[in-house]
Amino acid sequence: MKIFLDTSDVEVIRQHSETGMIDGVTTNPTLMMQSGRDPIDVIKDISALFSDDSSISAEVVADTAEEMISQAKQYYSISSNITIKVPCTEEGLKVCKFLSDKGIPVNVTLIFSTTQAILCAKAGAKYVSPFIGRCEDNGLSGIGLIESIRTIYDRSNIGHPPEILAASIRTTDHVTNAFIAGTDIVTLPPSILKEMYKHDLTDQGIDQFDKDWKKVNHK
Repeated sequence: MKIFLDTSDVEVIRQHSETGMIDGVTTNPTLMMQSGRDPIDVIKDISALFSDDSSISAEVVADTAEEMISQAKQYYSISSNITIKVPCTEEGLKVCKFLSDKGIPVNVTLIFSTTQAILCAKAGAKYVSPFIGRCEDNGLSGIGLIESIRTIYDRSNIGHPPEILAASIRTTDHVTNAFIAGTDIVTLPPSILKEMYKHDLTDQGIDQFDKDWKKVNHK
């Protein structure tokens, strides 16, 4: 059971990484653009916050496999904890196969069907990222997709099937239900991670403990 943070904000990542709750980070071009910095520098800073066995997903964007591979080299040369993220397209899966054969971990993103997940496994992906929220936006069951992928991977004869990395997490229920469905990892925005800590009964309990402690100290 792993939790990744879905952001490119280095300071936010630093704060959450200090809790020991975060196992990795996923980024994408939109998040990179929001940071207003050179993507290479952002990935370097994020990578430095984590151990070598963590996973920092850096996404490549191009029309051809050759262009994506060229971009990928700039990222995976940074550190051994870099994972290259590619889209689930024919060109993206060419890149996945090429890099995986070289021992470079690949996260195939934008997964919306079990057939895509099957191709990712054939291409040697380290991670597959089904999009829960985006599925729901289009009348599909994101949780059901995770369940189906889990079943296929568990019943296949793949030596090392990809880890399922649930993405497009919008609620804490998505987190819970994704793990129940069999995901290995969730990647979520910092706002959802903060919500995971909270519960009204916890707040009430703390208030009561504080009141009782003050009474004891005043005796």
